[in-house]
Amino acid sequence: MNSPERAYPPLRLAFAMWGLGAAFYLIGFYQRVAPAVITRELMSEFTLGAAALGNLAAFYYYSYVAMQIPAGVLADRWGPRRVLTAGAAVAAAGTLLFALAPGYAAAGLGRLLIGGSVGVAFVAMLKLAGHWFAPTRFAMLSGLALACGILGAVSAGVPLRLLVDAFGWRDVLSVSAALTALLAAVIWLAVRDDPAERGYASYAPTRPTRHAPILESIQKTLATRNVWLVFLISGAVSGPALTFGGLWGVPFLSTHYGITTSQASMITSLLLVCWAVAGPIVGALSDRLRRRKPLYALGAVLATAGWCSALLLPGLPLPLLVALLGFTGCASASVMVGFAIAKESAPAALAGTAGGIANMGNMLGGMIMQPAVGWVLDRRWTGTLANGVRVYDFDAYRAGFTLMLAWLAAALVLLVFVRETHCRQTQ
Repeated sequence: MNSPERAYPPLRLAFAMWGLGAAFYLIGFYQRVAPAVITRELMSEFTLGAAALGNLAAFYYYSYVAMQIPAGVLADRWGPRRVLTAGAAVAAAGTLLFALAPGYAAAGLGRLLIGGSVGVAFVAMLKLAGHWFAPTRFAMLSGLALACGILGAVSAGVPLRLLVDAFGWRDVLSVSAALTALLAAVIWLAVRDDPAERGYASYAPTRPTRHAPILESIQKTLATRNVWLVFLISGAVSGPALTFGGLWGVPFLSTHYGITTSQASMITSLLLVCWAVAGPIVGALSDRLRRRKPLYALGAVLATAGWCSALLLPGLPLPLLVALLGFTGCASASVMVGFAIAKESAPAALAGTAGGIANMGNMLGGMIMQPAVGWVLDRRWTGTLANGVRVYDFDAYRAGFTLMLAWLAAALVLLVFVRETHCRQTQ
């Protein structure tokens, strides 16, 4: 329990602890989106079709999603400092392997290592937030975390494209590996799991001396209806943004709207920036209103309407399309409220596990939809090539994107069954 003589940590120190985790999360988003900008290089160098490229990009998601529950359990047991340090070190090794890969298999292994290692970042950030910040800031911090991640995604847009044009994708990613290794060292030296290690009072309700067995912890967390509902709904809400902004948006826009790859990267970056900017605002509004479900549901409904308009209607004026994508990015930010719902619904001692399960669902959308859309594109390919790379018509993209919209429609039904937490820890 907290000693009454101890003061809570100053905000600058709390943000320093949390911010180093956020820096690793930023790198994770950068790695997630990077293939969208170098699709031409990857397809040409490794002789890939759409389905194979989708699978290469999705290797990141396969290991990322698989790590979410283990990451939550590890954060609860080992603490975020150890988890973040180990994750950053492995991410550096995976990035270097991908940068030097002689073929598809080595590149895929590199992406697997990257995804599994950066997969610990978000859960560890949530764990740090629960110890270093007051509970009333949790949803806002979840949104701010998304903003940090999207900053990484934006850096994998036009800036990465310019660097790749100047130095080549392999050299740029090699430097990325070195910077990630440096971050691992800084995290180990600076981050502390709890304010008590710096002489301050902790915001964590309790610090249990005994942990339940791993399977029991997972079972207790999943026994909460809100947790697995958030798992399913979050994948549907974030999936289109991760699939469009993370892989298929750039080739779709450059092919069907007559713009360059750099211009298409700017538009997909705008989508992600709007997602980032709206995240903290939605989280703070939810904290202020002391309501979760209404904002979660409203965002999902608006995102569904925005994606349907932007992806299914051909020949939209480019300014209207850009406005629709920006609006849809803002609406999709409601997904961050789901993390607060999951944390507040599960037992307090299992906050890391609940966050891991929620984030596992969040990434499930990109993991499933990136290769699924690619599979549909290959099935609808009419045989057109440009500089040895396959070109897909609008009907092919529309058929692929419909898969994402069907999941969103199902999520709207599931939202009815989510219980309001009123920003309180219910267990």
